[in-house]
Amino acid sequence: MRRIAIISEHASPLAQIGSVDSGGQNVYVAQVARHLGAMGHHVDVFTRLDNPYMPRELEWESNVRIVHVPAGPARVLPKEQLLPHMAEFSDFLRQYFSCQEESYDLVHANFFMSAMAALPVARAAGIPVAVTFHALGRVRRKHQAQADLFPDSRFEIEDRIVREADCIVAECPEDRRDLIELYGADPARICMVPCGYDPDEMSPMDGAEARRALGWDPDAFYVLQLGRMVPRKGVDNVIRGLGRLRALHKIDARLCVVGGDGTDPSNMQSPEMTRLLSVAEEEGVSEAVEFVGRRGRAQLRRFYAAADVFATTPWYEPFGITPVEAMACARPVVGSDTGGIRYTVRDGQTGFLVAPRDPDALASRLAMLARSPELAQRMGRAGERRARSLFTWQRVAGQLDDVFAQLAMGRAPVYAGRRQAGVRLMA
Repeated sequence: MRRIAIISEHASPLAQIGSVDSGGQNVYVAQVARHLGAMGHHVDVFTRLDNPYMPRELEWESNVRIVHVPAGPARVLPKEQLLPHMAEFSDFLRQYFSCQEESYDLVHANFFMSAMAALPVARAAGIPVAVTFHALGRVRRKHQAQADLFPDSRFEIEDRIVREADCIVAECPEDRRDLIELYGADPARICMVPCGYDPDEMSPMDGAEARRALGWDPDAFYVLQLGRMVPRKGVDNVIRGLGRLRALHKIDARLCVVGGDGTDPSNMQSPEMTRLLSVAEEEGVSEAVEFVGRRGRAQLRRFYAAADVFATTPWYEPFGITPVEAMACARPVVGSDTGGIRYTVRDGQTGFLVAPRDPDALASRLAMLARSPELAQRMGRAGERRARSLFTWQRVAGQLDDVFAQLAMGRAPVYAGRRQAGVRLMA
C-alpha cells in the first residue's frame, strides 16, 4: 500500500459545500482521499489552516489524515488572495516531508497553487507528482475576462507545472484538449479521469414523497438549480429561462435554487444574491423562484428527486459534479454545451445541451420535458445508467489508483480509466 500526499491549498474536505470557494474541488478531494484510504493506502490531505481553532492534524476517515498548513492568516480568504502565501505553504510541506519516517510514494496536487507549492518539495525528495488543475487560468480568463481576479502570473506558473509534472489528470476531453492547445502539454503525460458521485448519497427516490417533505406543489413543473452562487454559474440565465417558460410556453413552472453562503436566505446579502433577486423581479418570476440557501450533502438527494429537471447553464465549467448527481437521481439534465457538461450529459439521451446565455433555448428544452413526462422519465433512467457505469467515486478512485501505481513504479501511466469502454483516455 502506498503513502499518498494530497495537496489542496484552498479546498478542504471539511468545508461546507456551496459557498463561493467551496464546491466541486472540495468534494473531489474528500471522496478521492476517502476511497484511497478505504483501499488501504495511507493518505495525508494538506490544506490551508483557515480557522485558528482547528487542530494541526486530524484523523478523519480510515487511513486518512487532514493536515492544516499555517500559511497566511488563520481565517477564510478568497482563493485569489492566496498566491502570496504559497511560499509559506511550500516551506511547511518541506519541513513536514523531511520529518516523516517513511517517504511519500506520490504527491497529488489539486489546483495550480497546490502544484506550485508541492512541485519543488517533491522534486527535492524524488517523489513523483500528479496534478489535477480543476480549472485552467487561460480558459478562465477567456470566459470571465475582468471578473477573473487572478494575476497574469498564473499563466506562467501553470506553464511551468505542465512542463514539470509527471502526470496531468484531465477531467474531460475538453480539459485534455485545452491542456494540449493552450499549454503545449505532452499528450503522453495526460491521462483522463473524471469526477464522480457517491451512490450512497445520490440515488433515485420517490419524487412525490420528496415534494411532500419539501412542501412543494405536487402538480407544478419544478426546475432545480444547485451550486455555488457566483456569476459564471449562469443562475441568472436559468431564472430568465424560467420567465420565458412561464410567459411564452405557458408552463406552470417553479425554480428552486440551492446554494449560497448561508442556510437562511433572508440573510444572504451577497452582491450575487442581490443581483439574482433583481433578475427574478425583472423577469416577473419572483414568486416562482425559491432561494433556499446552502444545504448539507445529506439533504441534496431530496431536492434532486423532487425536481422534474435539473438545469445548469454556466458559461464555463471545467467538469461539473452536479449534473452527474442529478443523473444519478434519475433526473434529466438541461446543461450548457461547454466543458465537462458536454462530456457527462448526452444530448437527446440523458437530457439536452444548450448554448450558455441563451434563455430562449433553455426554455424551449424545458418546455419539451414539461410537455412529455415520458421523455423526461426515459432520459432520467438513461442518465442514471450512465452515471452508475462511468462516474461513481469508487470507479474514479480506482482509475486514479491505476495512475498512481504506475507513477510510483517510475512508469508513465497508460490508459488511465481503461475500463471506460469506447473512450480513448490517453494519447
